[in-house]
Amino acid sequence: MIISSQLLSDHAHGFFTRNGGVSEGIYSSLNCGLGSGDNHELVAENRKRAMGRLGLQSLKLITCSQVHGAGVLTIANNGVLGNPEKSDALVSGQVGVAVGVLTADCAPVLMADHNSGVVGAVHAGWKGALTGVLEAAVSSMERLGSHISDIRAVIGPCISQSSYEVGPEFRARFEASGCNADLFFKRSSNKNHYMFDLEGYIVVRMEGLGIGQIERSGLDTYEDVDNFFSYRRSQHLLEGGYGRSLSLISVHS
Repeated sequence: MIISSQLLSDHAHGFFTRNGGVSEGIYSSLNCGLGSGDNHELVAENRKRAMGRLGLQSLKLITCSQVHGAGVLTIANNGVLGNPEKSDALVSGQVGVAVGVLTADCAPVLMADHNSGVVGAVHAGWKGALTGVLEAAVSSMERLGSHISDIRAVIGPCISQSSYEVGPEFRARFEASGCNADLFFKRSSNKNHYMFDLEGYIVVRMEGLGIGQIERSGLDTYEDVDNFFSYRRSQHLLEGGYGRSLSLISVHS
């Protein structure tokens, strides 16, 4: 199953579920994460299958290492700017490539400017979102010719607030940033713990930038075992590893 959005219909794109690949066991089956403990040949085949399902088999898929930071890799006609080993977002104005991110609870955000044709893919976990990865990605899109009001953004499947319990030290980081933490944290049934709304936090950050249109999938990676990988679920089940789902977008449809 591929999840797509009408907001990005001018561009070949997709948020892939865990189904339709060749990996087995805890990585079953469309694990696209080279950083997982899965066989790299199987991961390569899964990536190939994902690209093929969007009709992009002739394009090059570019991803980055993802370090939960705010680094951006920019792909333009005159070359590549940024360090793929220190990036959590990719933007592109170049025909012939697709940019993608890998997630397993963190939020994949796909963006496109329907006028300039510039696209972006962002790995937005709590740390990256807090330290400005969304703002950095949008700034990079602007440098390639985008206008913020023309950018459309879609937040893919991620861990929902009802599944994301955190401690007081986690909330304190957001309070220290100056945001209204009450908007994103509600009390848990466990004393001194909270439930964090990652998706809602990302929406507010993007609204603050003035992005034209924002859509959220509302799909919970933690709860939906059949369709999504989840880091937190794998930790709770002591599985010893977890797969990563691919979300990608290209300049043209």
